[in-house]
Formats: sequence, structure tokens, C-alpha cells
Amino acid sequence: MENEILPGNTADLLERIERSWDELWAIIDGPTEEQLQRPDAGGWSVKDNLAHVTAWERYMLLHYLQGLPAGEAMVIGDPDEYTDYNEINAALFNKNRARSLADVTESARAVHRQVVDYLASVPFETLMQQMYDDDPEKRPVLVWVAGNTYEHYEEHLDMIRVLVGETD
Repeated sequence: MENEILPGNTADLLERIERSWDELWAIIDGPTEEQLQRPDAGGWSVKDNLAHVTAWERYMLLHYLQGLPAGEAMVIGDPDEYTDYNEINAALFNKNRARSLADVTESARAVHRQVVDYLASVPFETLMQQMYDDDPEKRPVLVWVAGNTYEHYEEHLDMIRVLVGETD
């Protein structure tokens, strides 16, 4: 997804987010609760994938967009205390493992609604501001928004399709 052209305005961004979100839920809404909680060989279920995507979407909203310190925005504490994303993702997996499917789906829908509402209200120019002053690529905040919304949903769609037996 890194080579994909970023959205050019808020309407384009929101359309991409909603299209990918709807595609995700079209798959999740069909299977039984047992299917949604059945783990794959790596131990991840559809529920776990959804909890993971939600945790990162929430983090993006609270930290990147609203400026909350990283340790407060991430449900597992400061992400800088981990050595890499694999370690963070394992901690998120463990944190969310015991949650019920209903709790995970309710949280996913609520966080998503907060993200969409926030993005609809913020000037697009804000999303085009450089995220980090020391970034040699001078990437805008929008890169992190895309990476934690529609690009992240799409990244997990293939795993979810396999888990529910809906492969192309």
C-alpha cells in the first residue's frame, strides 16, 4: 500500500475508509460466533484481528490526531517500551484475548465511528501537515491515518477471509 496515492481531500479519505470498512463487515457479519472465534494456526481468530485493528485505529485517533501521549493512547502502555511492532502486536493480542466477541465488535464500531466523525470535522490541511519534524520523507499525518484505517482493514481482510472460509 505504500505506493498508493493518498486521498486528495476529506471526501476521498472518508470514502476509502468506509468502502474498506464495509467490505470488512460484509465478511464479519456472515459467519457464526464460533467461526469468528476459531483461531488459525497462528492462534488468531477473526475476533482477534478485529480487536487488533481497533486498538491501532484507537491509538491513531488518540495519539496522532488528538495528541494524547503514546502511553495513554495505547491500551498496553507506552509502545516505545517494546522492541518492535511484533512485540506490540503480541501484547495487544494478549490484552484482548479474553474479551468477548460482543465487546470486541461493539468497541470496533464505536471507535470507528469516533474516527470517522473526527476526520469529518478536522480540516484536511491538518492531515497534510508533516507528522514528525525529523522525518526525512516529510510524510503527512494522512499517511498514518491511511495506515491505521483503510489500509489496515485491507491488510487483515485476507486473513479474515481464510478464517471464515471465504477465499477467492
